[in-house]
Amino acid sequence: MSDAGNYDASVEVFGQGPAPSAVGPSPENVAAIRAHGWMENEKLNYDAFNAPTSETTPAWAGAAAVYEWTGEEGDIGPPDAELEGQLFGGEHNRAGTSLDHILNFKAIIDGPKQYKPIDSFDSAGLHPQVLENVKLCGYDQITVIQAYCVPIILAGHDLVAVAQTGSGKTAAYLVPIISKLMGKVRKLQGPRPAKGCRVRAEPLVVIVVPTRELAQQIYNEARRLCYRSMLRPVCAYGGIPMGINLQELGKACDLLIGTPGRLQDLMNKPDVLSMSRVKFTVIDEADEMLTSDWDTEMAKIMAGGDANEDPDHAYLLFSATFPKESRKVAKAYMNPDAIRVRIGRAGSTHKNVSQDIIFVERNMKKQALRDLLMSRDACRTLIFCNSKGGVEELDDYLYNEGFPTLFMHGDRSQLEREDAMRSFKSKQNGILIATNVFGRGIDVPQVNHVICYDLPGVEYGGISEYIHRIGRTGRIGHKGHATSFYNERNEDLAPALVNILLETEQPVPDFLEQFKPENGQPDFTEDVTDDEEEAEPGYVTAAGADGSAEAPADAWGTGSAPAAAAADAWGTGNNATATATTEAGPWGASAGDAAW
Repeated sequence: MSDAGNYDASVEVFGQGPAPSAVGPSPENVAAIRAHGWMENEKLNYDAFNAPTSETTPAWAGAAAVYEWTGEEGDIGPPDAELEGQLFGGEHNRAGTSLDHILNFKAIIDGPKQYKPIDSFDSAGLHPQVLENVKLCGYDQITVIQAYCVPIILAGHDLVAVAQTGSGKTAAYLVPIISKLMGKVRKLQGPRPAKGCRVRAEPLVVIVVPTRELAQQIYNEARRLCYRSMLRPVCAYGGIPMGINLQELGKACDLLIGTPGRLQDLMNKPDVLSMSRVKFTVIDEADEMLTSDWDTEMAKIMAGGDANEDPDHAYLLFSATFPKESRKVAKAYMNPDAIRVRIGRAGSTHKNVSQDIIFVERNMKKQALRDLLMSRDACRTLIFCNSKGGVEELDDYLYNEGFPTLFMHGDRSQLEREDAMRSFKSKQNGILIATNVFGRGIDVPQVNHVICYDLPGVEYGGISEYIHRIGRTGRIGHKGHATSFYNERNEDLAPALVNILLETEQPVPDFLEQFKPENGQPDFTEDVTDDEEEAEPGYVTAAGADGSAEAPADAWGTGSAPAAAAADAWGTGNNATATATTEAGPWGASAGDAAW
């Protein structure tokens, strides 16, 4: 049996069973659901969560405990067994055993200088405590995006990085950033509070993400990687009382992770937050952030207020997809010498996610979903709908049938969203029904099955959103399964969907055969950059392809950088143009087709 579980029922049976009773499920049906492995549902008591500081309520996810160390007795503090257990125990992003499909992508590098990819975190020249934290996290195998991005970020370059969902992009930027800062905290940090006082937060790193849940997830990763150091992460997002954010920022802040709206609000309080010390601005899920929907907020965050405009300020953009519109906006913020790293094709997925497309008429989708859930082993399952009303309607149906469901969308209170997330993570065989609010970057361990109950049409993000949705399973070496319900209303998505199936060597169902390219091969000719034909070969590099590529420079500020590397500690010196090569690097990087 694969990690994704058994799939015994044939497609033809879905939606063909008897319609559900209007008076609720029979005891026999409920017994069958329990016998199949789906646990008993629990009605959530939200009245018990009416006071965030009460004994019955866990702390806000964005205010979870961090390691506090003043540095009075050295830069690295003593271990904290209780906190260490909270940070590194249990389930959290540990790699699976099926890593081949995320370790063997071709890496395409475009920039004025070559950097050899590292073959392990041990060889990256990381700060010793960061390396120890990496090991505590269980990151035994470095992924391709990490291997290329770590040395580039350590050298201080602006960077655009595009890689598949579940390929380790968060660690690809957090590890080198925290390592680079950890040995310089005393010199660079903002003010620290005297006993009983608050200070203005002056972060060194700002990480901007589109959703609250992703902000919480990255915050937890920062908590782990900053463990035992003087670096203090803070998480700020909407939906929680502003006072919570002000309280945490007043204790000092070195890494600020947040959503655009709340960050903009905080920047309007100059006595609370200053951006004058920022050395790294990271835009995660950049394809979502660099759209017209976020114009005002992103302009404020990237260049507004008292933002640090010195050359030592690096901008890093990360995403799984990166359409033309986002690339054009990115150019306005990035240094012309920015390095671009693409792992595989932009917008692709990997073969660890097996995909089934099932034709289901609209009026039979609920019954088809019930049949599907009963045809596979019970497992942690994520179901996507396109609308908030659709989420609630489907939750009512499955809950009344006896399935253990939770639901999440943008109109739920923050308390309800955080409780749903906690509950989903705690249930081995739970079901979460969500809108696209859960589709980007969220990493819940052991989500073995993703179901697109509604396929995302163009108005809901199209094929890009499909890639993000199915990317919630099969993450970092784990296998997963994605099932999508298709009908005639989804024909606008069909050609792109078939291309994805062909690219990942998945079966194309008969009803989609008409959308296959004539030669039977995936066709992505329209997926090119706005300047692809203008790219100069002399600026296209293949990392690790020849001896001229640089190994990682002095990683945490205690030694001298190698020749031709950055002129100062932040990599602001002039770069020499690298010569292109067509030789393959360790992961097949080739300059011959590197323009993108």
